[in-house]
Amino acid sequence: MSENFIEIKDLRFSYINDLEEPPVKTEVLKGVTLNIKKGEFLAVLGHNGSGKSTLAKCINAINLPEAGGVFVDGMDTLDEDNLLPIRQRVGMVFQNPDNQIVATIVEEDVAFALENMGVEPAEIRRRVDEALKTVGMYEYRLHAPHKLSGGQKQRVAIAGIIAMRPDCILLDEPTAMLDPKGREEVMKTIKLLNSQGVTIVLITHYMEEAAQADRVVVIDGGELVMDDVPRKIFSQVEKMKELGLDVPQVTELAWELQKAGFDISTEIIDEDECVKKLAELFGK
Repeated sequence: MSENFIEIKDLRFSYINDLEEPPVKTEVLKGVTLNIKKGEFLAVLGHNGSGKSTLAKCINAINLPEAGGVFVDGMDTLDEDNLLPIRQRVGMVFQNPDNQIVATIVEEDVAFALENMGVEPAEIRRRVDEALKTVGMYEYRLHAPHKLSGGQKQRVAIAGIIAMRPDCILLDEPTAMLDPKGREEVMKTIKLLNSQGVTIVLITHYMEEAAQADRVVVIDGGELVMDDVPRKIFSQVEKMKELGLDVPQVTELAWELQKAGFDISTEIIDEDECVKKLAELFGK
C-alpha cells in the first residue's frame, strides 16, 4: 500500500466556453504532479486564477482530468464506479458557508448527508453529536443556522463533512468570508481534525494560515512552482512577491530588517519566534 493518499500525475484540465463560436478552450492546469500523504496537512497557495480551486475539484472528482490522472486512495477519478467511494473519503468545504447549509436547524443540517447515505438513525444521532462536539458547536445544535456568525456557520458546514467520516477534507478558502475570530475558530478546528489523523488540503489566501501547515505548495498559471515546508517557502520573500503573493507579516518584518543590515533569518514564520529573535537582536 502506498503511503500517499492522493496521487496526482501530470494532470491537465481545461474549461471550455461553449458560448463562444467556435468554443474557446482555456487550459487551467498544465501538467501538475503532486503526492499528498495520509494524515498530512497541505496548504495550497496561488493568486486568483492560478488553478488552485480547479485542482481541489479534481481531487474530489467534481472535475475530471483531460490528461494525466488523479488517484484517491488508489482509486482513479476517471472510473465512474469510484465517484461515490471517493466523495465519501474526501469531503469538501467551500468558501461561503451559506451555500452549504440546507436545513433550518443545525443538527438537521449536519445529519443531511448521512440521511442521504442511508445511515441508521441511531448511528446518525451519534455521529451528529460527535461532529458538533468536535467543532465546538454542540450547544447550538437546536439553533437556526442563519442566526449564527460566519465562523459558526463554517464550523457547522465542517461538522456536516466530519459526520461522513472522510479520510481527507479539502477546504477551498474556508475563512475568506470570516472575521479574524471566525478564522481562528475554523483554523483551530482544522488543526484538531488533522491531529486526529484526517488528511487536510487547505486552499487559502492567508499566509499565517498556510504557515501552520506541514507543507506548502504554490501554484502559478496552472503549474506547480514551489513545494516545501512553510519556512523554506516563506523565506523566499522576493520569489513570493514576484508570484503576486504575500508572506506572513513576521517573515516580512525579518526580511526588511535583513535588508537593513541586521543579522536575522527570513525563516521566521510565527510571532513568538519573531519576538524572541528581536529580543536577542536589540537586547532585552
